[in-house]
Amino acid sequence: MRFPLSTRPAVPAGTLAAGPQPTAAGRDLVLRPWRDTDASAFLAAYRDPEIRRWHTRRPASEDQVREWFAFYRRAWRQETAASWAMTYGGGDALGRMVVGAMDLGDGVAVCAYWVAPAARGAGVASRSLRAVSDWALGAVGFHRLELDHSTRNHASCRVAAKAGFRPEGTRRSAAVHADGRHDMHVHARIRGDD
Repeated sequence: MRFPLSTRPAVPAGTLAAGPQPTAAGRDLVLRPWRDTDASAFLAAYRDPEIRRWHTRRPASEDQVREWFAFYRRAWRQETAASWAMTYGGGDALGRMVVGAMDLGDGVAVCAYWVAPAARGAGVASRSLRAVSDWALGAVGFHRLELDHSTRNHASCRVAAKAGFRPEGTRRSAAVHADGRHDMHVHARIRGDD
């Protein structure tokens, strides 16, 4: 149960659900909501050893992927999360970008991402994270966006830094990965950060 705020919410309820989930763009990249036709590419990405290494929740079938996509659409309508396919020009999915755990009252949300093997090293994640965080901190009105990653996931650390997410510290033994518990680096970007 959530008790009512005594202050004005950072993001008024209904701000997101008032319309369809937007696309976000940054130069050649287009972030778009997931389509059921993306199910096979999404499932294939979760078969990649690097994605499996960092993500312990993963779909087992295309039917389950479509259930996840339906959950993503509900989360948008409920204003709890938004999940995009990272694409070039709206085409095939290159990866996933999420703004989730949305707390509209406090104006805080959590970002997460993965990139399919063929798109790695091209700056897809950092440019997508920058575009989504510009939207969330700007037009939507969030105040703070956070993300965390395993201290062993150096690529994710570079993505966060390139997108303007400053390091804030380490949460010890905070997440379970395929090989056991990991310490997690915490990064954040706040409205007004460069």
